[in-house]
This record gives sequence, structure tokens and C-alpha cells, in this order.
Amino acid sequence: MKASSLCPKLPVPVSAPIPFFHRCAPVNISCYAKFAEALITFVSDNSVLHRLISGVMTSKEIIIGLCFLSLVLSMILMVIIRYISRVLVWILTILVVLGSLGGTGVLWWMYYEHRKSFSEDLPPDQLQVSKDNQQALLIYAIAATVFTVILLLIMLVMRKRVGLTIALFNVAGKVFIHLPLLVFQPFWTFFALLLFWVYWVMVLLFLGTAGDPYANEQDFVEFKINGPLQYMWWYHVVGLIWISEFILACQQMTIAGAVVTYYFTRNKRDLPFTPILASVNRLILYHLGTVAKGAFIITLVKIPRMILMYIHSQLKGKENACARCMLKSCICCLWCLEKCLTYLNQNAYTATAINSTNFCTSAKDALVILVENALRVATINTVGDFVLFLGKILIVSTTGLAGIMLLNYQRDYTVWVLPLIIVCLFAFLVAHCFLSIYEMVVDVLFLCFAVDTKYNDGSPGKEFYMDKVLMEFVENSRKAMKEGSGAEIRELKPM
Repeated sequence: MKASSLCPKLPVPVSAPIPFFHRCAPVNISCYAKFAEALITFVSDNSVLHRLISGVMTSKEIIIGLCFLSLVLSMILMVIIRYISRVLVWILTILVVLGSLGGTGVLWWMYYEHRKSFSEDLPPDQLQVSKDNQQALLIYAIAATVFTVILLLIMLVMRKRVGLTIALFNVAGKVFIHLPLLVFQPFWTFFALLLFWVYWVMVLLFLGTAGDPYANEQDFVEFKINGPLQYMWWYHVVGLIWISEFILACQQMTIAGAVVTYYFTRNKRDLPFTPILASVNRLILYHLGTVAKGAFIITLVKIPRMILMYIHSQLKGKENACARCMLKSCICCLWCLEKCLTYLNQNAYTATAINSTNFCTSAKDALVILVENALRVATINTVGDFVLFLGKILIVSTTGLAGIMLLNYQRDYTVWVLPLIIVCLFAFLVAHCFLSIYEMVVDVLFLCFAVDTKYNDGSPGKEFYMDKVLMEFVENSRKAMKEGSGAEIRELKPM
């Protein structure tokens, strides 16, 4: 069958096949002119759309400047966190404790005032409402009290371990000074993902016309896929998830390899000229199988969750309460499992970079170290992540405020919504990329620190590899242990 006979006849304009993607395009050039004319008419007639687009075009210099501002603020914040990490972490800790105590006190005071002003002479409907409010305030106050007590106990247990988080934040800042190319790692990852997604869409278009063509009742050409080819859709979707996770895992492995090289090099002048490229070289030569296996494990968990989410969306409003609860519970459990496996995979890549072992052995070693340091892991993941989250909010808020102040001088239009949304979204993405790399570096440094203190004690032949800041933390821990055991001299226990 000729290619020209595969394109539909009426009621569409006369079309001919193009050599890309097995698609048909109109032959008459006037069709494109009419489409452009209709698009221009729609834009010009739609006043709201016209105002939004004109706002973006009028303030394009401001938008570009604010995007650059968010980039600069992210870099500055990474430097600031290093130098004020001690003060910042303790201030946030104190604010959280004071906030929980203040909230609990306010709830008890509201309950006391409500109970004091309670009267039995109210009308029946108001009396019932007053009793319900009083009971609700009592429940809230008791729940807040329990939460505050638990929070204070956790802070009491973790107060000495906050010092490790501060030290790791300080060392992470030094890592970025010695390895400045780490800053550009998210851009290369995004570029690789973009190329893969374009390729995936191209293959998807080919799959859409991979069957046998036939004319239906309306004399239109359709493609019917028969045989094993009809199951290629599932293979293609699995490939999308797996390869995307593989690219992200390559980024994690690259960062882990570079940071491990920095940590376990005693003299920082002996570092390779480009530790990032050296880490990429090791990844390609030795660790692609490790990364592929870790990405495949995440895929095995993510696909069932996506299938359950699809089933839940299709059955929305049709299933009973029990089935809806079970579906949501399964989706939530799979989501939690995916997050845990992602965190374990990241630490497994670090263990692989340290010991050059396979994925399963590295995952086992990383899990043992994480379990032995459960409290420290909890402190770093709570305090550290909270600090970085506040940093993201700070960058977005500062950029948005600067945008409002600058756009206030633009009198040509009144709609600021779209420019501000563009600026704030870009600021959040930039801050997330930079601070997520910072968070990843802190996690890698922690595992290196745990391995260092597990196999070394500072004695001759077993000297530490750690930075002076971490060394001070270890010495303070030793002094605290000696003071706690009297005159008995005890060696620092492995973590």
C-alpha cells in the first residue's frame, strides 16, 4: 500500500505523509495561515490572556533578573549555612520547643476560659454546641500536652547529637569549596532526563502507528496492533520509570564518589584535579550494574503504587468505604516503602563508593551502620531537613518580595500573577536543586564519618580521616564519656 493512500480523505483538508513519526500534514499552505490567524485572533480577543501575556513580555527583564537573583541567593545560602550552622540549628530547636510549649499553654488557657464562662441557662442548641466546644478544647489540650512531652524527651535525648548535625553542615560547606562542580550536577541530570524524555516520546509516537493500517467505516485509516507488539506499551512505561530512576541514581552515585574521595583524602592538596569527572569515570567502568539494580528496585515498588492510584481514580465514587480505605492504605504503605528504599539506596551507593562492593553487600553494610546510628540519623534527617526546608522557603519568599517591589514600578499593566508565579516556581526549583545536593552531601559525609569512627580510633596506625570540625566533636564525646565514667578511661565506642 502506498504511503500517500494511508492519509485520511474527507472531512479534513487534503494531507500527505511526512517522513517523521508516521504522521500526515496538510498539503495546502493556507491551512497553516488560517491556524495562525485563528490563534492570533483568540489571543487578541481574550482580554485576560492578553493581559497575562503582555505582563510577561513587559516584565521579561525583571523575570530574568529575579531568576538570576534566586540562583545567587541559593549559592549565598549554602555559604551562610556553613558559617552560622551552629547558631541556626540551636535557634530553630529553641523556637520549636517554645512554640510547642506556647501552643499547649494557649489551648489549656482557652479550655479554662471556656469552662469558666460555661452556663447551664443557655438554649438547648447553644448548650450542646458549648459542651462540644469545651470537650474539643480538652481533647486538643491533652493531645498537645502529650506531643510537647514527647518532643521535649526527644530533644533531651538528641541534644548532644545536634552537634554532629552542625559539624556535618560545616564540613559540607568546605566540600563545595573544594568541589565547586557539585553545584552544576542538577543541571546535567536535568539535561540527561530531558534528552531521555524526548527520545521516549518519539518511540511512543512510533508505537502508536506500529500496527497494520486499515480503513474503518468512515473511511479513516486506523492502526491495529496484533501479536506481542501490543504489549510493548507496558515495556515502554516500565522503561520510562526505570531509566529515569537510573539517571537520578547516577547523580547520587557521582556525588557519593566525589564526596568519599574528598573525605578519605588526608591531604586535600592531593585531591584529583576533577573529582567529579573521576567519580563519573568510576561509575561508568565499575558501578553501572549497582546503579541499575538500585533503580530497578525502586521501579518494582513505584509501578504497583501507580497501578493502585490509577484504579483508585477510576473507581472514585463507585467503591465502598472499606475498599477505598484499603486502596489508600496500600498506596500509603507503598509510598513509605519507596521513600525508605530510596534513602537506603543512596546510602548503598555511598558504601559502594567507599568499599567498591556490589549493591547487595553495600546495602547490607549501609543498613547496619544506619541501625547502629538510628538516633543520629533521626537527628540529621529532622533538624537538617527542617533547616534546608526553611532555606527553600526563605529563597522563594525573598525572590517573591523582590518581584512585588520591582513589578510595583511597572505601570503598563496590572496583572502580576503570571510573572510572580513564574519567578516563584523557578526560585523554588533552583533552591530545591541546590539544597537537595547539600542534603545529599551531608548524608554521604555522615556515612563516611560513621565508617571512619567504626574502624579507626585515632591511635597510631588507625588515624581518623575526618575534618577538624568533626574531630572536635569526637573529642568532646570522649571527654563527656570520661566524665561520665569517673577516672576510668574508655575508648570511643564504634557508632
